[in-house]
Amino acid sequence: MSSSVAFRQGIYKSELVRRVTRWLDATPHPHLAIEVSPDRIAGARWTRTGALDGFAVELLPPGAIVPSAVESNIGNPAAVKLAVNNVCLRLRAKDEDVAMILPDPVIRVFVQHFDQFPRSAHEAEPMLKWKLKKSVPFEVDETLISYMRQSPREDGVDIVTALARLRIVREYEALAEGANLRPGVVLSSSLAAIGLLDDQNPTLLARISGSSLTTAIVREGVLCGYRCTELPAYGVALTPQMLLEEIFPVAAYYQDTWREGIQSVSLAGLGKRLPEFIRPLAEEFHCQVRSLFQSAETGGRLQPDAQPLAERELEGLVGWMMHRG
Repeated sequence: MSSSVAFRQGIYKSELVRRVTRWLDATPHPHLAIEVSPDRIAGARWTRTGALDGFAVELLPPGAIVPSAVESNIGNPAAVKLAVNNVCLRLRAKDEDVAMILPDPVIRVFVQHFDQFPRSAHEAEPMLKWKLKKSVPFEVDETLISYMRQSPREDGVDIVTALARLRIVREYEALAEGANLRPGVVLSSSLAAIGLLDDQNPTLLARISGSSLTTAIVREGVLCGYRCTELPAYGVALTPQMLLEEIFPVAAYYQDTWREGIQSVSLAGLGKRLPEFIRPLAEEFHCQVRSLFQSAETGGRLQPDAQPLAERELEGLVGWMMHRG
């Protein structure tokens, strides 16, 4: 399957997308998925009934993967290839389709409003490339593009567009192909994890992976805002105030555009430091702040057999598990 087709199928399989794009045909549902992060390679396999059949995690040395939308991501090819091969060996993965869940900085996501938007992809893709050409740091000829329609707050149509540089996506596809796998679906970790959110009320997700922060807001099946940035500090150096300053632009945009406040906040990627951040964010947003997995479990969206993945903070794999079938 070509990269462009695989990339398009990736965003379409989001649980959020399934709720608002009823006119789409079904896409592949690989029983195997690999999630790539700056510090590890993780993989999981499911049975035909959707139950978790096993998972594996291999840690990476510092600098082995440096996520970027522009530059080469694989800093230590030997270490990354070994980790992928070890995960595949432990999962008995060979000569089969795989979903590739990539770091968020690789895939740029935009939410744009149009008064009118063509139904034909032949007309829509050139329009989106032209409109976004100044927003991405690579040539449109190198761009893989995926988009979906969703209901706007007012008249017209909102379009969620995901863009990636072809040669960067090919780096990750080559890892799978080198392990004798066929990358049939490609998507970013946070797009996969969005399905864990309770979106009945305006909900903000702040997800940290390595040095990157992804902030997303969902409301009744609609992706209202999305931003992926580099943190000024990470690990033990990250403070609640730093996180608030990075989150604030997306929250302020939502409040100004939709004329209502955030009603719940879900956090991911903070590990044991999570309690340090809950109170400051709760005071800022005047709502409940919980871990992403706690929120999903309370709302009945976390399958019991997904708990081992949740304990390792594998949000992308858990999200894929929820909506792969």
